[in-house]
Amino acid sequence: MARAPADPPGHPAPITLSQMRRRHVRDVIAIERLVYPRPWSAALFFSELAQRTSRHYLVATVGKALVGYGGLMCHLDEGHITTLAVDPGSQHRKIGTRILLALVEEARRRPVRSLALEVRVANWPAQRLYSWFGFRPVGVRKNYYAETGEDALVMWIDDVNSAEMDERMSRIRRSIGMTG
Repeated sequence: MARAPADPPGHPAPITLSQMRRRHVRDVIAIERLVYPRPWSAALFFSELAQRTSRHYLVATVGKALVGYGGLMCHLDEGHITTLAVDPGSQHRKIGTRILLALVEEARRRPVRSLALEVRVANWPAQRLYSWFGFRPVGVRKNYYAETGEDALVMWIDDVNSAEMDERMSRIRRSIGMTG
């Protein structure tokens, strides 16, 4: 997998977001193996990509290098962030923020009202990112991550279309140099 050129930490990367396709799965799996103790299989990603009406998966690229990805699942008025990961060599460059922003915006375009996700209880950086987007802790799933026995913190946004969320999304866009 080609590495993206290094920028100073915290400097927004010049990324392109696009729909995840089958051809991206090999590079996605390479990142999965770097960031998760029990990575998703290619078959699982292919299954998710086949469910076009209820799933939305994105990849982030810098040049030709795939540096991150994320997924959204929607059912009726509920959305769920299924996965979000950034290559360790490209972290702290607002890539995860850009991916999550695009996923939340997609949820807001659909008939989704609430949005949920699970995050490892020890993953403070991810929890801070999710809190910035308005996700709040609502519970714990004990031993959710079977491979490590770790608990998952369940985080939730009650109304992705609220006026408060409109302002939050604008603030996030401005913070990463996007207008609106």
